[in-house]
This record gives sequence, structure tokens and C-alpha cells, in this order.
Amino acid sequence: MELNWKEHIESNPKVMFGKPVIKGTRIPVDLILEKLSLGENIDQLLKSYPSIKIESIYACLKFASESVKNEVVTA
Repeated sequence: MELNWKEHIESNPKVMFGKPVIKGTRIPVDLILEKLSLGENIDQLLKSYPSIKIESIYACLKFASESVKNEVVTA
């Protein structure tokens, strides 16, 4: 079963200036991605942010993947 990130992530102009956040929170997707890139693991994130679920963290990764999938990067 494929994860649908839209069930976990929303963008609302009234919340964090429209940045994508985990639904029902003010936790931005980019914050979760940054913490993962700096070496935090999922268990640490769940302890730091008890209002989110593991599926929401995976949804952040899926969102990022789909966001850059068709981008063309030039050096």
C-alpha cells in the first residue's frame, strides 16, 4: 500500500504562512526533513514531537520525493 502524503500534510495560508505542515500541527515539513538530514532518527523525532505519528514522518519524505521528482537541476 502506497502512502498518500496528502492525508498527512497540508498547506494553509493561515498556518505558518502557507508552508507545508503536518496536519493539525504547526510543524513544518522542512523542519522534519532538516532534522532527518542532520542525523536525527525517527524515534527521536517522535519523542521531540509527540503530536505526530510515524506515518507523518514518512509522508514528509514522500512529499519531498514527489516535489523534486521532475525538477531539472543545472550546475
